[in-house]
Amino acid sequence: MTGRKKSADHSYDLLVIGSGPAGESAAISASKVGKRVAVIENRALVGGSCAHKGTIPSKSLRHVVRQVIQFKSNSLFREIGDSRRLTFPRVLQSAAKVIPKQVEMHTNFYVRNRVNVHIGQASFVDANTVSLSLLDGGVETIYAEKIVIATGSRPYRPADVDFNHPRIYDSDTILEMEHTPRHIIVYGAGVIGCEYASIFSGLGMRVDLINNRDRLLSFLDDEISDALSYHLRDSGVTVRHAEEYEAIEASDCSVTLFLKSGKRLKADAILWCNGRSGNTDGLNLDAIGLKADHRGNLKVDDCYHTEVENIYAVGDVIGWPSLASASYGQGRAVTGGIFGDECKLVQDVPTGIYTLPEISSVGKTETELTQAKVPYEVGRALFKNTARGQISGEDVGMLKILFHVDTLEILGVHCFGAEAAEIVHIGQAIMKQSGEGNNIHYFLNNIFNYPTMAEAYRIAALDGVNRISRR
Repeated sequence: MTGRKKSADHSYDLLVIGSGPAGESAAISASKVGKRVAVIENRALVGGSCAHKGTIPSKSLRHVVRQVIQFKSNSLFREIGDSRRLTFPRVLQSAAKVIPKQVEMHTNFYVRNRVNVHIGQASFVDANTVSLSLLDGGVETIYAEKIVIATGSRPYRPADVDFNHPRIYDSDTILEMEHTPRHIIVYGAGVIGCEYASIFSGLGMRVDLINNRDRLLSFLDDEISDALSYHLRDSGVTVRHAEEYEAIEASDCSVTLFLKSGKRLKADAILWCNGRSGNTDGLNLDAIGLKADHRGNLKVDDCYHTEVENIYAVGDVIGWPSLASASYGQGRAVTGGIFGDECKLVQDVPTGIYTLPEISSVGKTETELTQAKVPYEVGRALFKNTARGQISGEDVGMLKILFHVDTLEILGVHCFGAEAAEIVHIGQAIMKQSGEGNNIHYFLNNIFNYPTMAEAYRIAALDGVNRISRR
């Protein structure tokens, strides 16, 4: 036993820094194989940014706004004559009700799995020892054989933008906005920017969405990206491509965005959504010889191992794909690698983009298949042609299946519309079958409930098979 271990206040087999999805799954997985495990969280409550600032509150906000849209678009409810305009703070208040439920649930997970939770700011002393600054001002030391960094990320804040101004927000502080802008600028058209642009437009705000690139979410299938662009514009969002900011000026009553193209946009508020930074600056990484990149992210190998022998990193702090779903998988994978089982790199993660309507996809895009010279065909189903879509009024969107023309193997599934993030998993399950199990005929040979949104798979499969049968 080392002197450092003897002098520490606590000693564990595994210490996880961060209680978000990646940290939670890593800690609980280790506990289930009999290891002594602890988690450090610098908030007073567990759950990480996912529960308090990111995935959960933003998707809950989207859900409330979706309900508002459905209410306003239903002629039955319009007859009631209630035309009151909901304020943004009131909508936030409704959306925030889910956060205490999430905190209670995740707290119970740690209790049931005998994972100790330490509240405070972690700082490395050496590769096995962490100093913990407690919220009451005290300091403790924790020794661990292995340490996993799962500290997540936060919105990137350039130095020349004054985020202390009450009209300038990022994706964390927007959840505390106490007024309702009539006109808002969203700078950055990545996933978060597109999601919030659709949320704001759903509440009746004028929205300018500023995109640094030539198209929205260029990693998506082109047809899905085009559909998103069309429906954002159709809902009142002004999308401006290939623009970069030069400066932002804010006053008591407005904010002005100066673009390098010479344009000046004036609005009531601005939401900055241009990237994220890993939460590593407070960890004293120099003490263990570990360096983060310019965005605070850590480099890891295929088993989430950093350059330091017993230090690992998972979740948003390692960058792409920065999804809660992937983080849960990475947490389980890193524990498997540390304690003897096979470490499986998390890959082929489906996208889940919660715009209005939402987007989800898995597998290859048409562009990728074309570049790889793979002979493929497309089967499409428009939601407006499904009975469930017509019944629910969710008739915007489509499902498309990409499949090999010779083997009929499904190569990609792309969905735009209501419940897209749920629907995609059916295609994902078939794609993961080995051999002839991955075949588009699955959707023709099996019966789907009617009416359902999932029935779109049968329609798309018929469309695709008919295309190749006519050749």
